Amino acid sequence: MLVAIALLAGCGGNNVTQPAGSTKVTMTEFKFDPSDITVPHGKVVFFLVNSGNTQHDLAIRDSSNNRLSVSELVSSGDSIVFTVDKIDAGTYTIYCTQQGHEASGMKGKLTVT
Repeated sequence: MLVAIALLAGCGGNNVTQPAGSTKVTMTEFKFDPSDITVPHGKVVFFLVNSGNTQHDLAIRDSSNNRLSVSELVSSGDSIVFTVDKIDAGTYTIYCTQQGHEASGMKGKLTVT
């Protein structure tokens, strides 16, 4: 029984299917693709795919440098669905919160219409 649990625990991650209507963002070292994203205001669903070799996340920051939301860490080769329940129209910065990633260029612009 313990062997089965250990094997299941090591089976990787959170690979999921992209939900209809979501915005796909691929993460690698050290960029988002696309890095400029436009979405409608309200509830926003991102489909995050980590094609890199290290963990990444996606955070959203407003023009006053307030962090509005951040996804869970996505392991290399995994994908997750990241939902922001309510975001107002405006321009935001997206970035990876892992040490040194934003400074290395892992950031972009989120435009909410």
